[in-house]
Amino acid sequence: MFEGTHTALITPFREGHVDEEALRALVERQIEAGIDGLVPCGSTGESATLSHLEHRRVVEIVIETAAGRVPVIAGTGSNSTREAIELTLHAKQAGAQGALLLSPYYNKPTQEGIFAHYAAVARETAFPIIVYNIPGRTASNLSAETVARLARLDHVVGIKEASGDLDQMAHVIARSPGDFAVLSGDDSLTLPLLAIGGKGVISTSANIAPESMCELVRRFQSGDVSGAREIHYQLLPLFDALFCETNPIPVKAAAAALGWCDDEIRLPLTRMIDVHLEHLKVVLKDLGILR
Repeated sequence: MFEGTHTALITPFREGHVDEEALRALVERQIEAGIDGLVPCGSTGESATLSHLEHRRVVEIVIETAAGRVPVIAGTGSNSTREAIELTLHAKQAGAQGALLLSPYYNKPTQEGIFAHYAAVARETAFPIIVYNIPGRTASNLSAETVARLARLDHVVGIKEASGDLDQMAHVIARSPGDFAVLSGDDSLTLPLLAIGGKGVISTSANIAPESMCELVRRFQSGDVSGAREIHYQLLPLFDALFCETNPIPVKAAAAALGWCDDEIRLPLTRMIDVHLEHLKVVLKDLGILR
């Protein structure tokens, strides 16, 4: 249902508030670049520090601006199942095409608890759900066995895999239905995951280089593996630079350097340190993104 390159959108801020004008411009830029879908209010969108009102507003703005031209998969995750249901229902009512939900963080539920969490959201919302496995942020890993169970539930249509473990991803693909979309949550693992049967990526780097990220995936899907590999290695310095500090610090700094938004980021995250910022600008110039 969801394949290709989807951008995990940043949330621009100005003077403590969501910069709605900059957000709309980002959405337009992404669509013009040929992106396959947009994902607001994920970790790249600083969802952890958005108020509930801001969260809903960002989702609504992206849906309004996209105007049906590309799918919008709204981030609706929470460590409270009830809250996740409410956010997902809002996304559905606002006109999104799906929802991305990270596994409950901090509570550290068992595999059975994680399964029950997603099952409850799917049952109560009847809305396409992509589960999100990112152990580095949640302190729990979604096992291949649990994903296989989830993949057979109505409305659970895919997974964003950011465990960094390709062997685990292979077992997920092997145990899941063929139409279950396994998407990379790590830009640098997009090509390897495609090679073992993945369907695409939910990408941070696509905020800055959407055309190249789309081309990488499309070349592979069309059978041009060497062409996809060439783009992968061209983008590798960008992948490194955009993850040298906690996401989304570097990608926010890159967008600001390009004049697309302010570099404002919410505590406890802080602006990129100077040495990393200068290196990031060199990488952007080498790729012809920053002039």
